[in-house]
Amino acid sequence: MGERILVQGNEAIGRGALAADCRAFFGYPITPQNEVIEWFAREFPKHGRVFLQSASETGSINMLTGGAMTGVRAMTSTSSPGWALMQEGLSNLTTAELPCVIVEVQRGWNTTRHSQTTYKSATTGGGFGDYRTIVLAPDSVQELHDLLQLAFYLADKYRNPVVMLSDAILGQMMEILELKTLDFGPLPEKDWALKGKAAHKDGKKRFTPIAYGMIPTQRHPTLISFLESYKNKIKEMEKEVRYATDQLEDAELILVAFGYVARVCQEAMLRSRAKGFKVGMIRPITLWPFPTQIIKEKAATEADFLVVEDNLGQMVDDVRVAVEGRAQPHLLSCLARHLPGEEGAIYPEAVVEKIENLLKERGK
Repeated sequence: MGERILVQGNEAIGRGALAADCRAFFGYPITPQNEVIEWFAREFPKHGRVFLQSASETGSINMLTGGAMTGVRAMTSTSSPGWALMQEGLSNLTTAELPCVIVEVQRGWNTTRHSQTTYKSATTGGGFGDYRTIVLAPDSVQELHDLLQLAFYLADKYRNPVVMLSDAILGQMMEILELKTLDFGPLPEKDWALKGKAAHKDGKKRFTPIAYGMIPTQRHPTLISFLESYKNKIKEMEKEVRYATDQLEDAELILVAFGYVARVCQEAMLRSRAKGFKVGMIRPITLWPFPTQIIKEKAATEADFLVVEDNLGQMVDDVRVAVEGRAQPHLLSCLARHLPGEEGAIYPEAVVEKIENLLKERGK
């Protein structure tokens, strides 16, 4: 067991990057992820690694492109408004096949309420081009640390950016974190990296395309050859499905949630079980690729589904596709009843109330 410390979620991101041997961070401050950039600014120079604050989120993503071209592990982080500004750069990173990590600490109209609003743009691609990125969704401080390491591994494995979606509550909360370095296995050599002519044994220069067809390479001499190769890459990335389940065996109603909302649903499930309601849960860990198959299988058992998400309803569309008409997924959105006087997160009470109403209707 590694050292155990009490840390904030945003700090766990930095510690996960250090464990993953990330060498460069480029970023711009924006709530609710300011602690992320503060940690990198303070700690990375101590470890002989690069920290550079950009003038904007557009600058961050373009600096990340330059860093990733050298073959080192590099990353950036932002929040939802900054994420919107990074979309063109993310398109360029994917078409250049540059592995890197982007952490998005989501926010809505303020730093907590309505805080899962970038699900669609993250999972379907908010920029131009036919690209996809694996999207990881932690639900704890420990997973912020561990999945950040997985993100770098998957980025290197597929030569593709990987996105990790956090949120304001996960970023600001504090929990016990076990510090550990995770080994996911061997990776291909980065013989494509730009390290200078003198650094390459064959003495040849390396060129990396920065947009569709701008600079042909031996690997992709034409746009069509690149698109065919990238299509195959997407098929391989689709195999990286990850999810967690709880008490599905006899479940008549299955909750589907990610991020901090998954923790809320876990508590709601336990409270509902204590009242005799047969409730289970599916938590997507990869939002893309989405865990379609397990939802499809449970829909065949005639279970009902309740999707809980802190937006107006985005992931619910993927659940509707997964059930293939065998069930009608219900939605509990950011408009759910909150505790008196509170204007923040979704609370277990609202989920329990919705569960009871749905199962009572089912029993009629």
